Amino acid sequence: MTKLNNPVLMGTIGAAQGLRGEVRVKSFAAEPAAIGDYGHLHAEDGRSFEVLEVREAKNVVIVRFRGINDRNAAEALNGLDLYVERDNLPDDDLDEDEFFYADLEGLEAFDGEGKSYGTVTGVFDFGAGDLLELKGPGKRPVLIPFSEWSVLEIDLEAGTMLVDPLAAGLVDDKDEDPSAPFKPKKK
Repeated sequence: MTKLNNPVLMGTIGAAQGLRGEVRVKSFAAEPAAIGDYGHLHAEDGRSFEVLEVREAKNVVIVRFRGINDRNAAEALNGLDLYVERDNLPDDDLDEDEFFYADLEGLEAFDGEGKSYGTVTGVFDFGAGDLLELKGPGKRPVLIPFSEWSVLEIDLEAGTMLVDPLAAGLVDDKDEDPSAPFKPKKK
């Protein structure tokens, strides 16, 4: 049984594929077939899975794990999330403006004047770009766009990020009349 200190979600097991114990996996790796390149994959219940074979299929990868040898064993894994330890992921492969989602969680968001807007508690992608969830003490969580306009700077060592509260939608522009775009223009 292995308990990961800093788990990073690598994929979710779907349906069984064929009769030999292969499963369909939705891979969250940048290169989907690289899901097994970072060591054993781990489930939240402590089980560990060694990847023997990976091949790409439409929208998923087909994976064969050591010890999963028939369709019944494969079907029992359906819906299981698979993680690796964050330390197993190579930082050298990242570009300067790339981050692992796991590295962003826990960062505190400040504006240029040092006002805190809370801590990143989640990173989501609902299809229109990445969103960061910020949660401050006694406040409801808010979602802000993870873009170069709203998140100006990230300092992983300090555990902080600099945000533009206006671009991130955390404050309203007091000078702007919210109904202005809808008023008819005078001729």
